[in-house]
Amino acid sequence: MAKRQTQTTRVNGKRVRIVTTVTKQGTSVKVTDAAPKEWEGQAAQVRRLRAMPEYGKLFLLAGDQNSAKRGPRAQMEATAAGMTPGEADLRLYLVGGQLRMIENKVGRGRLSPAQVERHAALARLGFVVEVVRFDTCHEAADKAEELVRGWMAEIMQKVA
Repeated sequence: MAKRQTQTTRVNGKRVRIVTTVTKQGTSVKVTDAAPKEWEGQAAQVRRLRAMPEYGKLFLLAGDQNSAKRGPRAQMEATAAGMTPGEADLRLYLVGGQLRMIENKVGRGRLSPAQVERHAALARLGFVVEVVRFDTCHEAADKAEELVRGWMAEIMQKVA
């Protein structure tokens, strides 16, 4: 029976995933690039979207990090100030008073129960929350740009 151990660490400043497998035949070690952290994908999206020529003219954005690790006092302060569990990662304010939201997940990451509940509540009110799944920061930025361009085209088509 093989024994497998996985760890993520930094090698020369780069996050890598190290998988060590021990079998009767010997030990093997495999090193691959680690998946980005969710915030890194979101940061890539924000950089890409803010660089678009339409930014500030046809849309604006605001980000959230509701799942950030907080101590008890910081958690209480955030909740008292209106931080809501399950809120989407990015809010896009589009021309014509439209609001769209992006929830980010790395790979096969699952929505938390709070996210499922919050996104369903927002949908009942008519708001759109799109889940963007990505394995690289570049993919996260590409998908966010594609969504925003599609939303802008949809709005501009209604105006025409």
